[in-house]
Amino acid sequence: MHPFRTAVENRDEAAIEALLAENVVFTSPVAFKPYQGKAVTAAILRAVTRVLEDFTYVREIADPGGRDHALVFTATVGGRQIQGCDFLRCDEEGKIDDFMVMVRPLSAVTALSEAMGAQFDRIAREAAGA
Repeated sequence: MHPFRTAVENRDEAAIEALLAENVVFTSPVAFKPYQGKAVTAAILRAVTRVLEDFTYVREIADPGGRDHALVFTATVGGRQIQGCDFLRCDEEGKIDDFMVMVRPLSAVTALSEAMGAQFDRIAREAAGA
């Protein structure tokens, strides 16, 4: 099991943040432009834990070299069932340096966008304070 999955399942925010590389690039399913940096990525991930309910990883796929991982999940947001996948790429030190999320269906993506939009000011404050 990937350490990120373990940290998420344990709701261990400090462990999640520790697994991120300083130069991590986070590609959101609802934002056009990727976010760059550990502070903002950690703040986004904390917000995600606030808006997604019943979050569960249901499958983990890894390449034989160990640098690429796909973590398939289900959750609920705004009363909508959501399915998604966290695509992780780790650097030579095992830190996540590329993090992309894809989700479906569109109705759940819309609900996620609205819920995360409501978190935007808090995310910005947390990222600036880090």
